[in-house]
Amino acid sequence: MPWTPVWYMRQAGRSLPEYRALRREGSILEVLRHPELAAEITLQPVRRYGVDAAILYSDIVAPVAAVGFGVDVTPGVGPVVERPFSSRGDLARLRDLEPDLDLPWVAETVRILAGELDVPLIGFAGAPFTVASYLVEGRPSRDYLRTKALMLTDPATWHALLDRLASIAVASLRAQVAAGASAVQIFDSWAGTLDPDTYRRFVLPATRRILTEMAGSGVPRILFGVGTGELLADFADAGADVVGVDWRVPLDVARRRVGPGPALQGNLDPAVCVAGWGPTAERARAVLAQAGGTSGHVFNLGHGVLPETDPAVLERLVELVHEETSRGRR
Repeated sequence: MPWTPVWYMRQAGRSLPEYRALRREGSILEVLRHPELAAEITLQPVRRYGVDAAILYSDIVAPVAAVGFGVDVTPGVGPVVERPFSSRGDLARLRDLEPDLDLPWVAETVRILAGELDVPLIGFAGAPFTVASYLVEGRPSRDYLRTKALMLTDPATWHALLDRLASIAVASLRAQVAAGASAVQIFDSWAGTLDPDTYRRFVLPATRRILTEMAGSGVPRILFGVGTGELLADFADAGADVVGVDWRVPLDVARRRVGPGPALQGNLDPAVCVAGWGPTAERARAVLAQAGGTSGHVFNLGHGVLPETDPAVLERLVELVHEETSRGRR
């Protein structure tokens, strides 16, 4: 590729008017049951922005909802659990995922996209810690008190929970790759709430297991989290081919923490895009400078596209990244 590739987290939806015109009311989990619709939503940003990858339109709690744990995604709130996980007995509510039976529409969506896209399709799964935080808290949280309490007071149950969620993630990712996904991203969105020692003791083993078991899939494996500047070396140690970096850590600093192996993905602050083109162009050039013009960089935001973002800004941002990085490689 003659330029630094660029795609956006949450590019499928959020700010696109064509998405809002198409999107049905209610939970995203219901939308996902309609492969043609989910595929069209995935394709919309590729057409609009000219990005170098598509990301599957789905949700990280779709697999645990499919096995009957009692999870839904409430618009404006996020994942909500009818009966939160609270004790070892709740492990029985997390049976093994059988993708062909539990989530057949996801594989069908991937197959449709694999036949239509001329750019790679990124499949994804939630990392065990982040999914566990929703199951234990019962809804999005700012402090993760119940999650940390379970982790620290009943470590045996905690590790059993994360191991069960790792198995579900691997099953889901393997099905996506088998259907045609070209890469996979593991979202550990809320791992940044943990200090490094706690992450290494209570979270890293399950995440490493997913990355290890997906190593033979033949596709790149991306690991991303928010507020994880102090965990970047651990993300690399977990076995990720690409480490996602949020906007709080400059990419040159991230490179020193990660080491020379994995590529870096990121890391423009999504809020900058809401501020308009001038600030966006300035900060994007700074991100590219911090990346050093190396081939081991995938340009992205430091988290997902915000709903208030003007799609025209994101269009111009793709053009800027392509133009400036292809110029530097001539």
